[in-house]
Amino acid sequence: MDREAAVTNRRRQSRSSIYHYLYQAKDFCSRQSLAKDLGLSLPTVYQNLSELMSAGLVRDSGQQQSTGGRKASGLSIVPDARVAVGVSITENRLRMAVVDLCLQELAYQKTVIGPDADFLELGPFLAQMLERVLDDRRIDRERLLGVGVALPGIITPDGSRISSAPTLRLRDVSLDGLIRGIPYPTYVENDATSGGYAEWFERRDKQSMVYLSLENGVGGSVLFHGMPYAGDNRRSGEFGHMCVEIGGLPCKCGRQGCLEAYCSASRISDDLGITLEEFFAGVERHEIDYEILWHDFLRHLAIGINNIRMALDCDVVLGGFLTEYITPYFPLLKEYTAAINPFEPTADYLHLSILRKHMVPLGVALHFVAEFLDHI
Repeated sequence: MDREAAVTNRRRQSRSSIYHYLYQAKDFCSRQSLAKDLGLSLPTVYQNLSELMSAGLVRDSGQQQSTGGRKASGLSIVPDARVAVGVSITENRLRMAVVDLCLQELAYQKTVIGPDADFLELGPFLAQMLERVLDDRRIDRERLLGVGVALPGIITPDGSRISSAPTLRLRDVSLDGLIRGIPYPTYVENDATSGGYAEWFERRDKQSMVYLSLENGVGGSVLFHGMPYAGDNRRSGEFGHMCVEIGGLPCKCGRQGCLEAYCSASRISDDLGITLEEFFAGVERHEIDYEILWHDFLRHLAIGINNIRMALDCDVVLGGFLTEYITPYFPLLKEYTAAINPFEPTADYLHLSILRKHMVPLGVALHFVAEFLDHI
């Protein structure tokens, strides 16, 4: 590397360090604290801040803090300097979220998909809905980093095809028809992988973890220090299709006894023909049929959680919209789980997600936010 290139690289690293420091800052941050904590000279800090402010990425926060003499003014990033869109597609609904660099929602739209809708024909509708949401929120397209699309299926390594998606009744189909009409950078990922990434990103401990998603299907992801482990065939985290009951309930994958057959929202709402709200109201009234099903649900979920703990020996986080109803029964679930673990008398490694709503669209939008942060 020649001298000029080395200088350019050092300037880029200084600018990146300053931006990331401000991005992660929880307390008051001044030019002086930046210089001190990052080991940079004040002229270097001022020069880089000038560039970041000119680019619209950093601003004076308006806060002031006394240092015993002249008050120092605070600094912060501009959260909506860039935005990203996350789209979650399931067999019966389409959810879209516009988020800023701090994953704060700027807009959210949910649309019901009819039972006869053809997934492969959703492309024009998706593109139209995207533009409508961006127009309604008056999003400057120049600030749009990209559009992430999350699906309940296994995506091929090149992101061009779905190799298998039982809940969508799809196998080995191209994604081109779905995303071709989107005139922005696109990224397609598994929905549970996306939700797990969002959860890890928002957690302060940043430890390795397994994310177990409980929605109409059951999926998950494995994150080692924030890096998703995809597996040789991009099937890592397909916890919904591990067997928890030999010869048990039929699963949409064509086998029997899968965790998904026992612990998905579909088992409750579709099989009984009622809403989740109606079901849990019945559980609270101690209606015997509902209570029996719910305890069976929790016991099979405990088996799945214990299997994950035995295999990977890390924290397990439960996410997905079904966890909104699990909270009152979480101590019981931990009790069931601890009872079948030969090594640990408690299940303190088990947690409910801190992101209860819209995790999947947030997570797939996060792909573009993280990419931006990596290259700032």
